Amino acid sequence: MFQHKGSLLYKCHNCQISVPIEKLLQDQDPALYKEYRMEKFTSPKKIDMRKVNKIVSATPVFKKNILAGCTPLDSLNNSHPAKEYIVSRKLPTDALYYTEKFREWTNSLKPGTFLDTQNDEERIIIPFRDKEGNVYGFQGRSLSNTGIRYITVLLQEDQPKIFGLDKLNYEKTIYITEGPFDSMFLSNAIAMAGADVSLPADLLDCVFVYDNEPRNKQITDRIARHISDGDSVVIWPSEIKEKDINDMILAEHSVQEIVSSCTYSGLTATLKLNDWRK
Repeated sequence: MFQHKGSLLYKCHNCQISVPIEKLLQDQDPALYKEYRMEKFTSPKKIDMRKVNKIVSATPVFKKNILAGCTPLDSLNNSHPAKEYIVSRKLPTDALYYTEKFREWTNSLKPGTFLDTQNDEERIIIPFRDKEGNVYGFQGRSLSNTGIRYITVLLQEDQPKIFGLDKLNYEKTIYITEGPFDSMFLSNAIAMAGADVSLPADLLDCVFVYDNEPRNKQITDRIARHISDGDSVVIWPSEIKEKDINDMILAEHSVQEIVSSCTYSGLTATLKLNDWRK
């Protein structure tokens, strides 16, 4: 802190911010700022500088760039297997990353996640972001046809396993798909990374979009449960044979239009579901 033209200023030599003491207090301690404002305009008393010094001397907290150890997919050569796969599926590349050693990289962020890192593997990284765009978890998609295809890791355990919260318009209908890749083809969509996901309370006007697998009892039971809870669901028309949205896109179907026209709720949804799973 130093005085300049009769005013007390604060400067951080780390991030180069320079602000009046009032602004520092307003950002760091709103209660103390109110006290300062009250004293400044109602009495000749000065602010307790011991409190100010306590704030200024506190250890600064810097946000860690969680994805710093990964490579943005856009920066990879088009012949790279990770980028080649995403492009072949007609998926957008701008929000995805790649790591050559998934277990080692995950352990650097969340120590102890993997006990064995010797048999490490490359994976495509799908970041989970909150409303403000901060990364709180991710899903690793394997490039191999063997083993576990998707691995989900939460860096903040109190956060939901949901992809796409940073791009939602909460005033419009929100579509909820089974996987992140499918959600990328729908307008205003998120994806659940698991069947046990609890949705945030502020997600109101939602439509659940499950895979087109009428013989899959888990899927049909989940759809029936949503209908029972009063939710809106998508029941795919019989002429659609592809099992998920990504395959429908590759088959050149107008998925957004189909989803909009095949959204049902209540008794109509129950009748459509019973007909669909026959």
